[in-house]
Amino acid sequence: MLQLKTKEKMSYKIDKYLSFSEHDSVPYQNYVAEKSDSLLEDLFVEIFNGGFSGICFSMYAQGQKPGDIISEEQIRRRLALLKPHVKWVRTFSCTESNELIPQIAKEMGFKTLVGAWLGSDLEKNTAELNGLVQLANDGFVDIAAVGNEVLYRKDLTEKQLEDYLISVKSQLKDVPVGYVDAYYEFELKPFLIDLCDVILVNCYPFWEGTDFTASLSHMNQMFRRTVQVAKGKKVIITETGWPSQGNNIGFAIPSYANALKYFINAQLWAADNNVDLFYFSSFDEDWKFDAEGEVGGYWGLWDINEKLKFGVESGNRI
Repeated sequence: MLQLKTKEKMSYKIDKYLSFSEHDSVPYQNYVAEKSDSLLEDLFVEIFNGGFSGICFSMYAQGQKPGDIISEEQIRRRLALLKPHVKWVRTFSCTESNELIPQIAKEMGFKTLVGAWLGSDLEKNTAELNGLVQLANDGFVDIAAVGNEVLYRKDLTEKQLEDYLISVKSQLKDVPVGYVDAYYEFELKPFLIDLCDVILVNCYPFWEGTDFTASLSHMNQMFRRTVQVAKGKKVIITETGWPSQGNNIGFAIPSYANALKYFINAQLWAADNNVDLFYFSSFDEDWKFDAEGEVGGYWGLWDINEKLKFGVESGNRI
């Protein structure tokens, strides 16, 4: 079963070296500044209907959780909602029905970033990695991710992760292989840069307690810092987002308005800077309340009932 970290313990509480300061931020364009509420709604619709690069796939409906076996019909229904709007989908596991997602996604015309969920259970890790290799060799994987934030969670040692990466790379000749973690892990652990074909980085101003007004600048800085250590390898933002409700983290406040504005900022910034970005997330999932508190269940563009949260037709208002 997938186990998430407690996000309240994220990096805004660790060493000052890793925290954001306005004094070393990179100039940026705040695309939502001084725009009326109605114009922001229109801008969201334009971006959403025009299409954006990638999104993290949320598989679990109300009352479901990792470890539950999910039907092919449910996966198809949710992917069909994403299809008109997004080119890539990211998955997090290769077992317990998750292996169906890339197969169906490729059939529907998506590109796929497929992850093996690694943790402290070595037997489960073997099943995940075998599943990832099988999916890739069967043609269902465009980018393979060996683990997600396992170094941040301290679920594996650096040597264990290194061995897993080397093993998967030896079995996949034509599929780029990477590892997903917070941006600063790639600064602090250069061996990750050497082992990865592509650098897969999570950038969350929210979890670092950043006020929304500085959030785009902060995300930009996270990305630029990763590029500086990437040795010319492609850097992809594999997660970024903002919750629509829940508990505050530092100066970061969840709200419908901030979630809408963050999505617009992130997508326009990515387009202007030619950055591949996977937005987190597609659907709200209530199983995350236990791991992340109230805020954990409200990261989706769609709510738990698969209704789009934003835009005039949603019925919501800034």
